[in-house]
Amino acid sequence: MSEPLEPEHGTRPRPAADPAGPGDVLAPDRSSSSVAPGPVPARRDGGGAGRFWSARRIPAAVLALLVLGAAALLLYDVAAVRADRPAMRWRRELAGELADRPLENTWVLALAALAVLIGLWLLVLALTPGLRALLPMRRDRPGVRAALDRSAAALVLRDRAVEVAGVQSVRVRAGRGRAVVRAVSHFRELDDVRADLDTVLGAAVGELGLARPPSLSVHVRRPAKKG
Repeated sequence: MSEPLEPEHGTRPRPAADPAGPGDVLAPDRSSSSVAPGPVPARRDGGGAGRFWSARRIPAAVLALLVLGAAALLLYDVAAVRADRPAMRWRRELAGELADRPLENTWVLALAALAVLIGLWLLVLALTPGLRALLPMRRDRPGVRAALDRSAAALVLRDRAVEVAGVQSVRVRAGRGRAVVRAVSHFRELDDVRADLDTVLGAAVGELGLARPPSLSVHVRRPAKKG
């Protein structure tokens, strides 16, 4: 019969693990940190949260109708001239005016400036997204896009602001880059009210879930004296 092996020098035999029974309580590991882990933030892998683009159906429809009408009228006049019929009166007068008037004429310059302004306006409509009243929200999930109306964001900030002690009334104007808060305080020190508003509204802006949270501009004053 073989004898049990002695442990080597410098080592101790490891006791067998004793699993806890139904009524036993396991003591926490004292070597680990006592700080509880915070909530795991949601992964933001839904892509960029760009602004929503406006369809601009009314400007597109008006421009299409104008171009279509002008093209149809000009094509009819060209076809009439090819059929040995006289050109329309407006076309003859326009050709005569363009031939007689110099380029530095006031009417020519005014019409040219108007055409340039209309062209620039159309370029701005084509290159800008529009829908400035919608604030894009963070995209936490792929394929899902959401936006918050500026008036709704202002309403949330106003409701949070009126909960601060000392605030009598609040006006909020929420923009894409900045939210302006104007509060009236009828008691407490104005600096204390402003500090509480900065804290409360800062947390409220973070809870809105916007892709680009606006900066806060808080103004506090006393109510106007009557009489």
